[in-house]
Amino acid sequence: MKYRFITFLTIPVLTGASFIQAQNVPDKNQQQRYFDINKNIEIFNSIVREVDMFYVDTLDLNKTIRSGIDNMLNTLDPYTTYFNKDDMKEFSTQISGEYAGIGSSIAFKDGKVAITEPFEGKPADKAGLKAGDYILEIDGKDMTTCDKVEGEAFGRTLSNFVSSNLKGQPGTSIQIKIERPGEKKPFIVKVVREKITIDPIPYYGQITPSTGYINFSPTFTDKSAMDVKKAFLDLKKQGVTSLIFDLRQNGGGILEEAVQIVNLFVPKGKVVLSTKGKLKQLDRTYRTTLEPIDTEIPIVVLIDRGSASAAEIVAGSLQDMDRAVLIGERTYGKGLVQSTREIPYGGGVKVTNSKYYIPSGRCIQAIDYTHRNADGSVGRIPDSLTTVFKTEIGRPVRDGGGVSPDIAFEEEKTPTITYYLSNQFIVFDWVTDWAAKHKSITSPETFSISDEDYESFKSFVKSKDFQYDRMSEKSMASLKEVMEFEGYMKYADAEFKALEAMLVPNLDRDLETFKDDITRQINTEIIRRYHYQKGEYIYTLKNDKELAKAVEVLNDPELYKKTLSAPAEESEVAMN
Repeated sequence: MKYRFITFLTIPVLTGASFIQAQNVPDKNQQQRYFDINKNIEIFNSIVREVDMFYVDTLDLNKTIRSGIDNMLNTLDPYTTYFNKDDMKEFSTQISGEYAGIGSSIAFKDGKVAITEPFEGKPADKAGLKAGDYILEIDGKDMTTCDKVEGEAFGRTLSNFVSSNLKGQPGTSIQIKIERPGEKKPFIVKVVREKITIDPIPYYGQITPSTGYINFSPTFTDKSAMDVKKAFLDLKKQGVTSLIFDLRQNGGGILEEAVQIVNLFVPKGKVVLSTKGKLKQLDRTYRTTLEPIDTEIPIVVLIDRGSASAAEIVAGSLQDMDRAVLIGERTYGKGLVQSTREIPYGGGVKVTNSKYYIPSGRCIQAIDYTHRNADGSVGRIPDSLTTVFKTEIGRPVRDGGGVSPDIAFEEEKTPTITYYLSNQFIVFDWVTDWAAKHKSITSPETFSISDEDYESFKSFVKSKDFQYDRMSEKSMASLKEVMEFEGYMKYADAEFKALEAMLVPNLDRDLETFKDDITRQINTEIIRRYHYQKGEYIYTLKNDKELAKAVEVLNDPELYKKTLSAPAEESEVAMN
């Protein structure tokens, strides 16, 4: 394990106990801690033995002890986790971004596992598999049941079971029995596995002749910096003179890759971040070590609440160095670093071992897991308790609570109904039927379903047992209880009933009220079927407000310069 990661993996480190033992200087406090560790391990072992022997039913030891481990680690933070041998395989895939399989996403649907997206040019796509296809068998093995499942975990476990059978050695072939909506009988498809690389850059291109765009949304894998470099150099060859770097919904990943990406745009020798933990001997400072590609090109970085960890290092470091204008929402606020330790029987434990600090000296960790509330919950660090730091030219920035943009946008509210239409596969199923009747569509820039199509979709929704919940209805029920308890209902009964009537779910009304949002949702799903992820990005970006603002800033050198030179309080603009 040679890498150090923010969200995932780091180099093996010397634990506190082993370091102390190496120094051979245990004091009384350390001796007491050794005693407490051994005492509690002995208690735990005794409880397991006694319960296994005397409990009325036979224990599932692996499940019981795994629950104990998970509950113990949950008292620390969400990032300190245990991986068994099987988990480690998936963990390695996340780190490397590589696996051998058919190249598609799958999901549990209607009691079976369905292909939700075959990736462009990958084995599933080349074999003719389509979104909506159900996987019934793989090499004659039933994929509709699994002997390792029970209760609510059935769907998740069955999907994992199917996924593990789809993966294998590159070059090997599998026979997949497929059930396709609209087809009378299942059929067999032969697919040859290939090495699949998860592309950290799902899309890049020219937004305008002079403005390049790189979307870096999934995660930081061990080749991310190289891919960003290739994309940027390609854009420069096409004549771009400014860059939009999109880090929205990027959950982080490998720390070193974040440092190398920053290194593309800032001089050699600059401090990007430092890490500080309990073991001072393991504290590190990360500097840029290579000559940059371009230290002058104007850059806008797009961020949102889904930008976390390594993504925050890139955005926050470029902000602290006054090297880019940040546009969007405040980021997630993960300033913690994890290392992964090997444990017996092929497993591992990922442990939070330090915090990281970006060039201004600030740590952007938003949640204080050390000080929990009485009920065990944790809260965000309030803005009033944050500290002001300075960028290189003196712009004020704050620690805690993530990275705040230079030009802020309010979070765009999504109608609740669109979530349920997606979650219950209503849009997915209608598009599957629609796609079976249409061999092709127009380009992503111009495509949209017709009004007749939308009427068809409305009829389809009504034919299903579609249920959707709304917070407003729940809030009204709570308000009614309070008003009745406090005696206000008799004075405002008419007004309450009028408001309640407005908030009662009405499918016909809501399908019309949110037609534009739902139409975009349907268009996106259709375009993905024909033009894959690249087409989806082309479609969604044309109505992207943050992107439009980024282009505006880059097209106005004075505005760009002013944003990077004025105090943050003056340059920050709230956009509706």
